[in-house]
Amino acid sequence: MSVTDLRKRFGPTHALRGVTLSAYSGRVLALIGENGAGKSTLLKTISGAHQADSGQMQIEGHLYAPSGPHAARHSGVAMIYQELNLAPDLSIEDNILLGQKGTGGGLLIRSRQRDIVRRALDQVGLRHLSPSDNTGQQSLASRQLIEVARALASDAKLILLDEPTSSLPKADVARLFEIVRRLKQQGLAIIYISHFLEEVREIADDYAVLRDGESVGSGRLDKIDDSQIVSLMVGRDVDDLFPNVPHTPGSERVRLTNLSGAPYPQQVSVTLRRGEIFGVAGLVGAGRTELLRTIFGLDYLREGKVHVDGKSIPHRVRARMRAGFGLLSEDRKGEGLAQDLSITENITLGNTRRYAKAGIINLSARRTDSQRWAWKVEVKSHSVDQSVSELSGGNQQKVALARILQQDAEVLLLDEPTKGIDVGTKAEIYRMMGELAAEGKTIVFVSSYLPELLAVCDRIAVMARGSMVEVRNADDWTQEEVMAAATETQT
Repeated sequence: MSVTDLRKRFGPTHALRGVTLSAYSGRVLALIGENGAGKSTLLKTISGAHQADSGQMQIEGHLYAPSGPHAARHSGVAMIYQELNLAPDLSIEDNILLGQKGTGGGLLIRSRQRDIVRRALDQVGLRHLSPSDNTGQQSLASRQLIEVARALASDAKLILLDEPTSSLPKADVARLFEIVRRLKQQGLAIIYISHFLEEVREIADDYAVLRDGESVGSGRLDKIDDSQIVSLMVGRDVDDLFPNVPHTPGSERVRLTNLSGAPYPQQVSVTLRRGEIFGVAGLVGAGRTELLRTIFGLDYLREGKVHVDGKSIPHRVRARMRAGFGLLSEDRKGEGLAQDLSITENITLGNTRRYAKAGIINLSARRTDSQRWAWKVEVKSHSVDQSVSELSGGNQQKVALARILQQDAEVLLLDEPTKGIDVGTKAEIYRMMGELAAEGKTIVFVSSYLPELLAVCDRIAVMARGSMVEVRNADDWTQEEVMAAATETQT
């Protein structure tokens, strides 16, 4: 597969400004770049979801210009999106065969179809599943592999993977990588988007870096180091991927006493200090998200107390917000932001009374305030009137952070704030967290990415089965010790 000088505009926005790259059979090409660099637009253009304004694509030396995703599939190109594109109420067989050619001159020959489905499932390690099983009842990892099986059933020559591991636990990531290696051995070409450089190193052979819709570098991965890749991504030298802003934890601000939910958390007791970044590690399902939601008053509280400055706070969201709590949800699209509203409306959600007088909202004051917060967290946009849905993932996350800061939150509950964000924007988020801690704010930072917890936090707690099993200063942990603490009570 080759792409030459590909260009694509959406109104005044140049999404692709002349992208050139090549993907080879039996190799994985890592497509790398910041949020908004044009990676997803490029894959959607290759897969037929968008039509290029100019430029040329070729497959096996033949011109390729699909009229849509269906035409791309019949040309051997299969796209697997980060947000899975399956019909959960249909069977696995029906999902795999959606959009495929018939097996009998316009007639559906179920026996042949089932053979195709079984072969595809076998190729992705899902031999134990029955084609008649309901798709929606499968695990997230299995559904991801069902998408791959669908690509194989269409005789794909090129598979496009857009952040396939963003929601998978470590064991399922390893399983997916094993399938990708097997597909390489079968001679398929794979283009793979990931924000994790260690993932890229493990699975990819070649790289191509996009910046602001342009190709800025490509080649073999073994010929370039991580700092050079990041420099290509952001257009400048990056000395520190984990900026360390000096801050000193102070006196106790929050005390959790025997906090228990249904079923999680379980008997969590800990104190949180002013000016502290308190990390929470653990496996998927350990109760980390439930802990934050219970602290914020969203989830049911079976027993326990939350004290702020020695005062017990009622278990209601409004009471917790008045006490200075702000929650940044892991589910940015579903819970963290109103996608169809503007940046201004999202930043000021939940605090519009600040701009109201006699029942009338001062729109000018609200817009000015949102501009100030958008500037503070460095949101990149045309204006604060722009819809949040039009922003990159990293800028959406900054808007969500600005919203809780605008609410005067002093205790920030951040659930996977760097999930799905490029390394350059991650560094900005880490710097912001350090600056907020230096201002005296208390930050509770949930993450599945251990390097960032160890680099950014003052203390780290490990959770397992809803319980906080151990708390240490970050300098006293290693990655191996964190994983051991997370797993020893899970087995």
